[in-house]
Amino acid sequence: MELVEINEMLPFLLRRENVARYEEGMVVIGDRRKYPFEKSFVYCSDVEAVARAIEEMVTQGGGPANAAMYAMVLTAHQCASDSVDRQLETFESARRRLVNTRPTNTALARRLENAMQIIHGALTEGENVEDKLLTWFENLRDQNYQKYAASAEYGASLIEDGDGILTMCFAETSFLLALAMARNAGKNIRVFTPETRPYLQGARLTAPSVHELGIPVQIIGDNMPAYVLSQGKVQKYFTAADLVTLDGHIVNKIGTFQNAIAAHHHGVPYFVFSWGPDKMKPDRASIEIEERDPVEMKFCRSIPTTDPSIDAYYPAFDITPPHLVAGVITQYGIHSPYDLHRFFG
Repeated sequence: MELVEINEMLPFLLRRENVARYEEGMVVIGDRRKYPFEKSFVYCSDVEAVARAIEEMVTQGGGPANAAMYAMVLTAHQCASDSVDRQLETFESARRRLVNTRPTNTALARRLENAMQIIHGALTEGENVEDKLLTWFENLRDQNYQKYAASAEYGASLIEDGDGILTMCFAETSFLLALAMARNAGKNIRVFTPETRPYLQGARLTAPSVHELGIPVQIIGDNMPAYVLSQGKVQKYFTAADLVTLDGHIVNKIGTFQNAIAAHHHGVPYFVFSWGPDKMKPDRASIEIEERDPVEMKFCRSIPTTDPSIDAYYPAFDITPPHLVAGVITQYGIHSPYDLHRFFG
Protein backbone atom coordinates (compact mmCIF):
# COMPACT_ATOMS: atom_id res chain seq x y z
CA MET A 1 0.00 0.00 0.00
CA GLU A 2 1.37 3.42 -0.97
CA LEU A 3 2.17 5.96 1.76
CA VAL A 4 -0.22 8.51 0.27
CA GLU A 5 -3.06 5.99 0.39
CA ILE A 6 -2.23 5.06 3.98
CA ASN A 7 -2.14 8.71 5.02
CA GLU A 8 -5.49 9.44 3.36
CA MET A 9 -7.14 6.50 5.14
CA LEU A 10 -6.16 7.85 8.53
CA PRO A 11 -8.06 10.40 10.64
CA PHE A 12 -6.57 13.87 11.19
CA LEU A 13 -4.66 13.07 14.38
CA LEU A 14 -2.67 10.19 12.90
CA ARG A 15 -1.57 11.64 9.60
CA ARG A 16 2.20 11.89 9.51
CA GLU A 17 2.37 15.67 9.35
CA ASN A 18 -0.05 16.09 12.25
CA VAL A 19 1.69 13.80 14.75
CA ALA A 20 4.99 15.72 14.74
CA ARG A 21 7.24 17.37 12.20
CA TYR A 22 10.47 19.37 11.88
CA GLU A 23 9.95 22.83 10.49
CA GLU A 24 12.47 25.66 10.19
CA GLY A 25 14.48 24.74 13.28
CA MET A 26 11.41 23.92 15.38
CA VAL A 27 9.71 20.70 16.46
CA VAL A 28 6.00 21.00 15.74
CA ILE A 29 3.76 18.63 17.71
CA GLY A 30 0.04 18.07 17.25
CA ASP A 31 -1.63 19.15 20.50
CA ARG A 32 -3.84 16.24 21.48
CA ARG A 33 -4.84 17.96 24.73
CA LYS A 34 -7.07 20.35 22.81
CA TYR A 35 -8.50 17.91 20.28
CA PRO A 36 -11.29 17.64 19.08
CA PHE A 37 -12.19 21.18 20.10
CA GLU A 38 -9.13 22.65 18.38
CA LYS A 39 -6.74 21.39 15.71
CA SER A 40 -3.63 23.11 17.01
CA PHE A 41 0.10 22.55 17.34
CA VAL A 42 2.79 23.20 19.93
CA TYR A 43 6.05 24.71 18.65
CA CYS A 44 9.18 23.64 20.53
CA SER A 45 12.49 25.46 20.20
CA ASP A 46 14.67 23.06 22.23
CA VAL A 47 14.85 19.58 23.74
CA GLU A 48 13.51 20.69 27.09
CA ALA A 49 10.37 22.10 25.45
CA VAL A 50 9.82 18.81 23.61
CA ALA A 51 10.36 16.82 26.82
CA ARG A 52 7.85 18.96 28.69
CA ALA A 53 5.35 18.59 25.85
CA ILE A 54 5.61 14.80 26.12
CA GLU A 55 5.29 14.88 29.91
CA GLU A 56 2.32 17.25 29.75
CA MET A 57 0.45 14.94 27.37
CA VAL A 58 0.62 17.18 24.31
CA THR A 59 1.19 13.89 22.52
CA GLN A 60 1.01 10.24 23.59
CA GLY A 61 0.96 6.71 22.22
CA GLY A 62 3.35 6.64 19.27
CA GLY A 63 3.62 10.43 19.20
CA PRO A 64 6.39 10.84 21.80
CA ALA A 65 8.82 8.72 19.76
CA ASN A 66 8.31 10.94 16.71
CA ALA A 67 8.62 14.12 18.75
CA ALA A 68 11.76 12.80 20.44
CA MET A 69 13.41 11.98 17.11
CA TYR A 70 12.79 15.47 15.83
CA ALA A 71 14.13 16.83 19.13
CA MET A 72 17.42 15.07 18.37
CA VAL A 73 17.41 16.63 14.89
CA LEU A 74 16.84 20.02 16.50
CA THR A 75 19.72 19.36 18.90
CA ALA A 76 21.99 18.61 15.93
CA HIS A 77 20.98 21.92 14.37
CA GLN A 78 21.73 23.84 17.56
CA CYS A 79 25.09 22.28 18.47
CA ALA A 80 26.57 21.86 14.98
CA SER A 81 29.37 24.37 15.59
CA ASP A 82 30.57 22.67 18.81
CA SER A 83 33.48 20.25 19.04
CA VAL A 84 32.72 16.57 18.45
CA ASP A 85 33.15 15.75 22.14
CA ARG A 86 30.86 18.59 23.15
CA GLN A 87 28.25 17.52 20.60
CA LEU A 88 28.29 13.96 21.94
CA GLU A 89 27.77 15.24 25.49
CA THR A 90 24.85 17.35 24.30
CA PHE A 91 23.23 14.48 22.42
CA GLU A 92 23.64 12.11 25.38
CA SER A 93 22.08 14.65 27.73
CA ALA A 94 19.17 15.10 25.31
CA ARG A 95 18.72 11.33 25.02
CA ARG A 96 18.54 10.88 28.80
CA ARG A 97 16.05 13.72 29.19
CA LEU A 98 13.77 12.32 26.49
CA VAL A 99 13.93 8.72 27.77
CA ASN A 100 12.85 9.91 31.22
CA THR A 101 9.65 11.39 29.83
CA ARG A 102 8.21 7.89 29.25
CA PRO A 103 10.03 5.29 31.39
CA THR A 104 7.44 2.58 30.64
CA ASN A 105 7.46 3.01 26.85
CA THR A 106 10.73 1.29 26.03
CA ALA A 107 10.21 1.69 22.27
CA LEU A 108 11.12 5.35 22.77
CA ALA A 109 14.36 4.38 24.51
CA ARG A 110 15.28 1.87 21.80
CA ARG A 111 14.68 4.40 19.04
CA LEU A 112 16.82 6.99 20.80
CA GLU A 113 19.61 4.41 21.11
CA ASN A 114 19.42 3.89 17.35
CA ALA A 115 19.52 7.65 16.82
CA MET A 116 22.73 7.82 18.86
CA GLN A 117 24.30 5.24 16.54
CA ILE A 118 23.41 7.41 13.53
CA ILE A 119 24.87 10.45 15.30
CA HIS A 120 28.13 8.67 16.14
CA GLY A 121 28.45 7.48 12.55
CA ALA A 122 27.82 10.94 11.09
CA LEU A 123 30.31 12.59 13.43
CA THR A 124 32.94 9.95 12.67
CA GLU A 125 32.50 10.46 8.90
CA GLY A 126 32.38 14.26 9.19
CA GLU A 127 28.83 14.37 7.81
CA ASN A 128 26.12 16.91 8.57
CA VAL A 129 24.41 15.33 11.59
CA GLU A 130 21.18 17.28 11.21
CA ASP A 131 20.68 16.19 7.60
CA LYS A 132 21.79 12.62 8.27
CA LEU A 133 19.50 12.23 11.28
CA LEU A 134 16.51 13.84 9.58
CA THR A 135 16.83 11.67 6.47
CA TRP A 136 17.26 8.51 8.56
CA PHE A 137 14.28 9.24 10.78
CA GLU A 138 11.87 10.26 8.04
CA ASN A 139 12.75 7.12 6.07
CA LEU A 140 12.18 5.10 9.24
CA ARG A 141 8.88 6.87 9.88
CA ASP A 142 7.67 6.09 6.36
CA GLN A 143 8.70 2.44 6.74
CA ASN A 144 6.79 2.33 10.02
CA TYR A 145 3.60 3.46 8.31
CA GLN A 146 4.00 0.57 5.90
CA LYS A 147 4.38 -1.73 8.92
CA TYR A 148 1.27 -0.19 10.49
CA ALA A 149 -0.63 -1.07 7.32
CA ALA A 150 0.68 -4.66 7.35
CA SER A 151 -0.42 -5.07 10.99
CA ALA A 152 -3.76 -3.48 10.16
CA GLU A 153 -4.43 -6.05 7.45
CA TYR A 154 -3.96 -8.83 9.98
CA GLY A 155 -6.17 -6.98 12.45
CA ALA A 156 -8.89 -6.39 9.86
CA SER A 157 -8.91 -10.11 9.06
CA LEU A 158 -10.01 -10.77 12.65
CA ILE A 159 -12.99 -8.42 12.38
CA GLU A 160 -16.23 -9.99 11.22
CA ASP A 161 -19.34 -8.36 9.82
CA GLY A 162 -21.54 -7.23 12.70
CA ASP A 163 -18.76 -7.12 15.30
CA GLY A 164 -18.89 -4.83 18.27
CA ILE A 165 -15.36 -3.79 19.17
CA LEU A 166 -14.11 -2.63 22.56
CA THR A 167 -10.90 -0.65 22.81
CA MET A 168 -9.03 1.31 25.49
CA CYS A 169 -7.37 4.71 25.39
CA PHE A 170 -6.09 5.62 21.88
CA ALA A 171 -4.84 2.50 20.12
CA GLU A 172 -3.52 4.61 17.26
CA THR A 173 -2.47 3.86 13.71
CA SER A 174 -2.73 0.10 13.15
CA PHE A 175 -6.04 -0.10 14.99
CA LEU A 176 -7.61 2.81 13.09
CA LEU A 177 -6.30 1.45 9.79
CA ALA A 178 -7.74 -1.98 10.63
CA LEU A 179 -11.13 -0.40 11.27
CA ALA A 180 -10.91 1.52 7.97
CA MET A 181 -9.96 -1.66 6.09
CA ALA A 182 -12.84 -3.58 7.66
CA ARG A 183 -15.22 -0.79 6.71
CA ASN A 184 -13.87 -0.71 3.14
CA ALA A 185 -14.48 -4.47 2.92
CA GLY A 186 -18.15 -3.83 3.63
CA LYS A 187 -18.15 -5.02 7.23
CA ASN A 188 -20.66 -3.34 9.51
CA ILE A 189 -18.99 -2.72 12.87
CA ARG A 190 -19.48 -0.63 15.98
CA VAL A 191 -16.83 0.58 18.43
CA PHE A 192 -17.14 1.11 22.19
CA THR A 193 -14.48 3.31 23.74
CA PRO A 194 -14.14 4.02 27.46
CA GLU A 195 -13.53 7.70 28.17
CA THR A 196 -10.07 7.05 29.75
CA ARG A 197 -9.80 9.39 32.72
CA PRO A 198 -8.22 11.69 33.71
CA TYR A 199 -7.13 12.88 30.24
CA LEU A 200 -10.11 11.42 28.36
CA GLN A 201 -8.10 10.04 25.45
CA GLY A 202 -10.92 7.64 24.59
CA ALA A 203 -13.54 10.37 24.50
CA ARG A 204 -11.40 13.07 22.88
CA LEU A 205 -9.08 11.12 20.57
CA THR A 206 -10.43 7.65 19.83
CA ALA A 207 -14.13 8.43 19.47
CA PRO A 208 -13.67 11.45 17.14
CA SER A 209 -11.12 9.52 15.05
CA VAL A 210 -13.43 6.51 14.64
CA HIS A 211 -16.32 8.89 13.90
CA GLU A 212 -14.17 10.61 11.26
CA LEU A 213 -13.81 7.22 9.54
CA GLY A 214 -17.59 6.98 9.30
CA ILE A 215 -17.82 4.09 11.74
CA PRO A 216 -20.45 4.11 14.52
CA VAL A 217 -18.84 4.68 17.91
CA GLN A 218 -20.18 5.01 21.44
CA ILE A 219 -18.31 6.53 24.38
CA ILE A 220 -18.77 4.65 27.64
CA GLY A 221 -17.51 5.26 31.17
CA ASP A 222 -14.32 3.55 32.32
CA ASN A 223 -16.44 1.45 34.71
CA MET A 224 -18.90 0.23 32.05
CA PRO A 225 -17.01 -2.34 29.88
CA ALA A 226 -17.96 -5.40 31.96
CA TYR A 227 -21.65 -4.55 31.72
CA VAL A 228 -21.45 -3.83 27.99
CA LEU A 229 -19.65 -7.16 27.50
CA SER A 230 -22.33 -8.95 29.52
CA GLN A 231 -24.96 -7.61 27.11
CA GLY A 232 -23.30 -9.41 24.20
CA LYS A 233 -22.55 -6.14 22.40
CA VAL A 234 -18.82 -6.82 22.06
CA GLN A 235 -17.19 -9.60 20.04
CA LYS A 236 -13.55 -8.39 19.97
CA TYR A 237 -11.33 -6.36 22.31
CA PHE A 238 -8.42 -4.52 20.65
CA THR A 239 -5.77 -2.25 22.15
CA ALA A 240 -2.26 -1.10 21.38
CA ALA A 241 0.62 -1.76 23.79
CA ASP A 242 3.21 0.56 25.25
CA LEU A 243 5.37 -2.46 26.01
CA VAL A 244 5.25 -6.21 25.45
CA THR A 245 7.66 -8.48 27.31
CA LEU A 246 9.29 -11.52 25.77
CA ASP A 247 7.12 -13.76 27.93
CA GLY A 248 3.91 -12.12 26.71
CA HIS A 249 2.92 -9.60 29.38
CA ILE A 250 1.13 -6.56 27.92
CA VAL A 251 1.67 -3.08 29.32
CA ASN A 252 -0.86 -0.47 28.25
CA LYS A 253 -2.93 2.43 29.57
CA ILE A 254 -4.37 1.81 33.03
CA GLY A 255 -7.74 0.09 32.66
CA THR A 256 -6.60 -2.29 29.92
CA PHE A 257 -6.07 -5.13 32.40
CA GLN A 258 -9.49 -4.94 34.05
CA ASN A 259 -11.14 -4.90 30.61
CA ALA A 260 -9.10 -7.97 29.64
CA ILE A 261 -10.38 -9.79 32.73
CA ALA A 262 -13.97 -8.87 31.87
CA ALA A 263 -13.51 -9.85 28.21
CA HIS A 264 -12.00 -13.21 29.18
CA HIS A 265 -14.89 -13.88 31.55
CA HIS A 266 -17.38 -13.27 28.73
CA GLY A 267 -15.48 -15.29 26.12
CA VAL A 268 -14.41 -12.24 24.11
CA PRO A 269 -10.87 -12.49 22.65
CA TYR A 270 -8.35 -9.75 23.40
CA PHE A 271 -5.93 -8.82 20.60
CA VAL A 272 -3.00 -6.42 20.95
CA PHE A 273 -1.35 -4.35 18.21
CA SER A 274 2.41 -4.18 18.79
CA TRP A 275 5.77 -3.83 17.05
CA GLY A 276 6.68 -7.00 18.94
CA PRO A 277 8.27 -7.65 22.33
CA ASP A 278 11.14 -5.65 23.78
CA LYS A 279 14.09 -8.05 23.90
CA MET A 280 15.44 -6.11 26.87
CA LYS A 281 12.26 -6.86 28.87
CA PRO A 282 12.11 -10.62 29.44
CA ASP A 283 9.34 -10.77 32.03
CA ARG A 284 6.97 -8.95 34.36
CA ALA A 285 9.72 -8.24 36.89
CA SER A 286 11.61 -6.18 34.30
CA ILE A 287 8.75 -3.71 33.80
CA GLU A 288 8.90 -0.19 35.24
CA ILE A 289 5.42 1.31 35.56
CA GLU A 290 5.29 5.09 35.27
CA GLU A 291 3.55 6.70 38.23
CA ARG A 292 2.34 10.19 37.43
CA ASP A 293 1.69 13.04 39.85
CA PRO A 294 -1.30 11.97 42.02
CA VAL A 295 -2.64 15.52 41.79
CA GLU A 296 -3.64 14.75 38.19
CA MET A 297 -6.21 12.26 39.50
CA LYS A 298 -8.01 15.04 41.34
CA PHE A 299 -8.74 16.96 38.15
CA CYS A 300 -10.43 16.28 34.84
CA ARG A 301 -9.72 18.71 32.00
CA SER A 302 -8.39 21.19 34.60
CA ILE A 303 -11.61 21.01 36.62
CA PRO A 304 -11.23 19.86 40.26
CA THR A 305 -13.18 16.69 41.01
CA THR A 306 -12.60 16.32 44.76
CA ASP A 307 -11.38 17.93 47.97
CA PRO A 308 -7.75 18.93 47.25
CA SER A 309 -6.62 17.69 50.68
CA ILE A 310 -7.54 14.07 49.83
CA ASP A 311 -4.71 11.76 48.76
CA ALA A 312 -4.62 10.06 45.33
CA TYR A 313 -2.65 7.45 43.39
CA TYR A 314 -1.91 7.45 39.65
CA PRO A 315 -0.14 4.50 38.02
CA ALA A 316 -0.39 5.41 34.33
CA PHE A 317 -0.21 1.82 33.00
CA ASP A 318 -1.17 -1.70 34.01
CA ILE A 319 0.04 -5.20 33.14
CA THR A 320 -2.11 -7.87 31.47
CA PRO A 321 -0.76 -11.44 31.82
CA PRO A 322 -0.47 -13.61 28.69
CA HIS A 323 -3.29 -16.01 29.59
CA LEU A 324 -5.76 -13.18 28.97
CA VAL A 325 -4.36 -12.39 25.49
CA ALA A 326 -5.68 -14.19 22.39
CA GLY A 327 -3.02 -12.82 20.08
CA VAL A 328 -0.37 -10.15 19.50
CA ILE A 329 -0.76 -8.54 16.06
CA THR A 330 2.48 -7.48 14.36
CA GLN A 331 3.56 -6.78 10.81
CA TYR A 332 4.61 -10.44 10.60
CA GLY A 333 1.30 -11.94 11.65
CA ILE A 334 -0.78 -12.80 14.71
CA HIS A 335 1.23 -14.51 17.45
CA SER A 336 0.37 -16.28 20.67
CA PRO A 337 1.87 -14.32 23.58
CA TYR A 338 3.54 -17.59 24.59
CA ASP A 339 5.38 -17.80 21.25
CA LEU A 340 6.87 -14.30 21.22
CA HIS A 341 10.19 -15.36 22.74
CA ARG A 342 10.63 -17.97 19.98
CA PHE A 343 9.72 -15.68 17.09
CA PHE A 344 11.39 -12.47 18.30
CA GLY A 345 13.94 -13.66 20.85
